[in-house]
This record gives sequence, C-alpha cells and structure tokens, in this order.
Amino acid sequence: MTQSTEQIEKIGDLAAGAGIRRVHLLAWRDLDDVEAGGSEVHAAEVARHWAEAGVEVSMRTSYAQGHPPKVHRDGYEVVRKAGRYLVFPRAALAEATHRNGRRDALIEIWNGMPFLSPLWARGPRLVFLHHVHAEMWKMVLPPNLARAGNLLESRIAPPLYRRSRMVTLSPSSKEEMLEIGFRDEMVDVVPPGLDPQFSPGGQRSDHPLVVGVGRLMPVKRFDRLIRAVAQARTSVPGLRLTIVGTGAEREALDALVQELGAEDYVTFAGRVEDDELVDLYRSAWVVASTSVREGWGMTLTEAAACGTPVVATRIAGHVDAVEEGVSGLLADNDTEVARLLARVCTDTALRTRLQSGALSHAARFTWASTSTRLMELLALEATRHRQG
Repeated sequence: MTQSTEQIEKIGDLAAGAGIRRVHLLAWRDLDDVEAGGSEVHAAEVARHWAEAGVEVSMRTSYAQGHPPKVHRDGYEVVRKAGRYLVFPRAALAEATHRNGRRDALIEIWNGMPFLSPLWARGPRLVFLHHVHAEMWKMVLPPNLARAGNLLESRIAPPLYRRSRMVTLSPSSKEEMLEIGFRDEMVDVVPPGLDPQFSPGGQRSDHPLVVGVGRLMPVKRFDRLIRAVAQARTSVPGLRLTIVGTGAEREALDALVQELGAEDYVTFAGRVEDDELVDLYRSAWVVASTSVREGWGMTLTEAAACGTPVVATRIAGHVDAVEEGVSGLLADNDTEVARLLARVCTDTALRTRLQSGALSHAARFTWASTSTRLMELLALEATRHRQG
C-alpha cells in the first residue's frame, strides 16, 4: 500500500468518524475559469482527494466562460451559477436556505471577497484564507472600491470571523492575518501540495533561461522581472526570459518589452498545457517570481520539484515556499533580483547545489498530505459541534 493510498483511507476514516458524508465548498472561481490560479488548483485537489476517499463534495462557484453550469469532475460536483460579484450573495442565500441540499460541513474559500459564512452558516465549517490582500486592492479596483475592500478585510471581517477555524498556506501569511486581528489559536497553517507530474527530467536549455509563471495581473509585477532580466544581461549576455500566463497586463508588458528593445530575448508563451509547463520548468536555469503578494507561490515549489532553483522577492508566502540558500534565493529589491539571477546563471557550483536542494525541499509537499490535514481539522470542528 502506497503512502498516498494510506492517506486516502485515513481521510475516509476521519470523515466517517466525524459523521462527515457531504461537504459543500464555496469558491469565487472554478478551475476551468480563464483566470484560475493557485487558489483554484488548491480547491480542486482537495475536492478530488476527499471525493476519492468517499466524501460527497459539491463545489459552488461563479460561471466559467464557455463551460456548462453543472459538471462532475474527478468524483465531485461543480455548480457554476452567477457572475463574478453576484456569486457571493447568491451562493450564501442558497446555502442558508438549503437549496443546495443537506451538508455535514462547509468550506468557505475567501479569495478577496468573503462569503460571510459566520452570519448564516451553522454546523462544522472551515475558512481558507490563502493570504491577506492588503495593497492588492488598489492594484485591481478603483480607489473607492479599493478602500471598501481593504476596510472589509482589515477591520470588519476579522472580528466577524473571530470564532471561525481559519486555514492559511504559510506561517508568514498567518503572521499577516494576526496583524489585522485574527486570533492565533484559531488559525492553522497547511501548506499546499504538488502534483507528481512535477518531477526532474528532460534537458536544460543550451542558453541561460529564466522562466516566470502566473496570471499577467498587476500583483504579479512581471514588469519588474522583465527589467531585472534586461539588467542581468549586462553580465549574462545570452540570458533569455519566457513568461507563461495570460491576463490583463499583457498589452502593457508588450509595450515594456518594445521600450527596452527586448523582443529578441523575452517570449510570452501564453497559456500552456501541463506537460509543456513541466518541460519549461525542467529546461529553465532558474524560475523567478517578482510578485508583491502571495499566500505561498505554488509555481516556485512546482519548479523545485523539477529540480530548478528559484529567485523570488522576499514577501510573505515566498519566504516559506522557498528554503533560502537551499532551494533558491530571495531578493529584497529589484536590483537584487537582477544580481541574483545573474549569480545563479553564472555560478555552476551554486546552481548545482540549489538544484539538489530544490528537489529535497519539494519532496515535503503532497496533495494527499494537504488533504489529510484539512480533513483532520474539519473532523475536529465536527466533533466540537457535536459535543456542543
């Protein structure tokens, strides 16, 4: 019996022992959404593992462009109703009035806007908050809406959720939650897992190659990465950059590439299939992230599992996804990003050591372990509710 099989059985035993047969999961977006990212992968993997263990899982999200309103995926049900904003009140109302049927437990995924489950939900409940959004509000919303979002997150929601069992991805994200008023004893840290497809193999590029992966959105700050690569090329003339992902920032990033005269060494790969992404991770000399806000940085551990070192900004989430000096290096500013990229690409001994360290670091993370720990927490909540 493999470790993964043992953990699936453990999930089933935990759920049965706590009387959890049907779980409802509320999320902003579905995995099939064109803007799906790490939060959606996390939800899908947890739902898949719980379903495999015999738990009936129903996930409610907003519409996904070009996809039907209801589908079964990997053993669990996905119900897509309402648009980007109406999904919050409509999903909450449906749950509060039991229109979605019976549930034994509820999972709320708080991705920017909460579903406000403490106001209407009864019974066992977990809330996933991957990270505090902070300055992200003003990056993606008009000033008035940004102020409202920040007020809700930092002042209104923490006291409302003070009795809710919260789960976040990293110790550094937990620290940020505590700073805005969440209770230490009510916040648990459960790191995300990794799909086994992310593994070493293939061949490194014959020229120094940096790969960046993520949605092309303001918070990811791919403009910083492009400028850093341009600067690093002064000491690594053959250095190239491939950016994987789509999003609203593509036009602005194209303009920056033209402004820098970087068309010959910056490539936008767009949205790629999983096997192509694995090949890119394996061929890269270094994978980089210059994001300003992350709950973890799943692309960094995916790259590590492929044996590729990382250079990333020193922010909450990154400081846990990267084992500094072992799986990669962390930078405090844009100049240091450029310097560390050049260093990894020119220092063969360092790069070899980080490649080995990356594999060791990534081996700690599996979706089976993540899903098991989350069911442990949910089972504890179910037991607590049953005992009064």
